[in-house]
Amino acid sequence: MTSLRVRIGVLGFALVAGLTVAPHSAQAATATVEEQRLGSAVPQEILRRSGFDSVAPEFARALGSAHSYAQARRIVVREGSALWERAVDRAQGRGPAGGDLSRDDDRPLYWARLGMTREVRGWEPEFGLDEAQRVSLLDQLERTSRGQTDIHYPKGPHKRVLVTGFDPFTLDRDIRISNPSGATALALDGTVIQTADGPARVETAMFPVRWQDFADGTVERTLRPCLKKVDLFTTVSQGRVGRFDVERTNGAWRGGFPDNENVSRTETVPVADPASQPQWTTTTLPYEDIVSATTGRFPVYDNTSVTEIPAGATDPVVRPDGPTEGSTARAGGGGNYLSNEIAYRATLLRDRLGLHDTLPGGHVHTPVLQFGAGNTTEVTDPEFVANRLDIIAQVRAILTVAVSATERTRG
Repeated sequence: MTSLRVRIGVLGFALVAGLTVAPHSAQAATATVEEQRLGSAVPQEILRRSGFDSVAPEFARALGSAHSYAQARRIVVREGSALWERAVDRAQGRGPAGGDLSRDDDRPLYWARLGMTREVRGWEPEFGLDEAQRVSLLDQLERTSRGQTDIHYPKGPHKRVLVTGFDPFTLDRDIRISNPSGATALALDGTVIQTADGPARVETAMFPVRWQDFADGTVERTLRPCLKKVDLFTTVSQGRVGRFDVERTNGAWRGGFPDNENVSRTETVPVADPASQPQWTTTTLPYEDIVSATTGRFPVYDNTSVTEIPAGATDPVVRPDGPTEGSTARAGGGGNYLSNEIAYRATLLRDRLGLHDTLPGGHVHTPVLQFGAGNTTEVTDPEFVANRLDIIAQVRAILTVAVSATERTRG
């Protein structure tokens, strides 16, 4: 999810010009940019071939049965949580597949959620719904359907690992896009990985590709209750073609690449207490162990490069070996898009909680998920599925190495 890197990585994809279906009039007037893409042929095919095409209509019927705001809120929480659980179950092989789309696919969750949010946005109940109440319902739906309220570690001797993923993005370039970090989150949620030092329980959550949600504190709200309880965390996103990167340094800068609402932001990353905000944060993941281990078919790099404005200067320069003293951030190792920002926010939160020296955490960029050669129109193909499965397996292997290395260091 870097800015320049993403542009390079996805230019080879062709934009699919799908047929549009006119939504209900109330929805048409209120639908967001993301929701407006729902009418295209590709999202509809993805929903149909996964069985998730029934999600939004069933949700609309349930919502329509509400006779009060309190009842509507309960329905939203229940149905949002059920969507997350259904997506995780499908990814992990539980229950019916619902269609011929491979189970590892993250896209049904993304498009089904948008169908649900569009229903809430256009809903006009007889009992009346003010704007604050509608915003609250949408917030509850977003949080529950992303697993953000479902991070629970059962008691036991296992280690606790937290992993985050992202929605698909750059959809106006290719609406077929899947995000391997989101697929990884679904595949790993609630699973146990066996490390050299025993079992480790993995819990996951997903985040939107929207600048405003990050400015509103969605990352901190989700991670703050967890970081003091876990043994290791990593945020994950899609990065370069053909490689994994463990990002050494994260920068406090938004580079302006458009988000999923086609909104740009070019500014210092907005956080609480900006007076104490550092320009840079660093990984505490055991990167040397990760890059030296054999974890899968893709090479893994310790990425130390950043872009900075040196102290006393005005023009940005690339520093292959990290930032210099007193410099101003213009891009972390992971760029200056939302992948860099989630890494910056998570590691800044770690540091502000006093956990820098005790909690391994940072960011991992996966390879760009590519379709098979020559596929410019189909929503899936065997190479596409194989690439996604290999990326998921390699993230799992990286986590296994990281947990084991952390235990050796502590020991």
